[in-house]
Amino acid sequence: MSATEMSATETSTTETSTTEMSAHAAEALPAAVDADFVIDAAHPSLPGHFPGRPVVPGVVVLDRVLAAAEALLGTSPDALRLPQVKFVRPLLPGEPARLRLEPARGGDGGLRVKFRVALRTQDDGQEGETIATGELVVPAAPAPVAPDAPTGAA
Repeated sequence: MSATEMSATETSTTETSTTEMSAHAAEALPAAVDADFVIDAAHPSLPGHFPGRPVVPGVVVLDRVLAAAEALLGTSPDALRLPQVKFVRPLLPGEPARLRLEPARGGDGGLRVKFRVALRTQDDGQEGETIATGELVVPAAPAPVAPDAPTGAA
């Protein structure tokens, strides 16, 4: 087997392994994960957002989403993309919220995690009005590029 054929074989094996690892990771994830949280009225982002009627900034809500995804997937938030986020209603300080993450395998072999943040009712802990929805994406690892074939010139 020539060096060029070996490189092509190794590259093909690596591509398969990357896809299989991503697919295996998606299959190993639970169907859905819930996390409850409350942003305290003393949170440092609230005094300027907005004076007299504080609202939890969307970035604080997304920080909770990213932290939960990091814990679930075991990956750095730097590896995650947020291609889609929709805020439906504001979250007020002290309101109990529930975050739901639903992981699935993406078409490219990466992972897609749909999320929903909703109010959590005090009575039974069930989800109420939607605060935000969106999707996180963990792209599949890029396949290594095979080195250029030797040109024969020295």
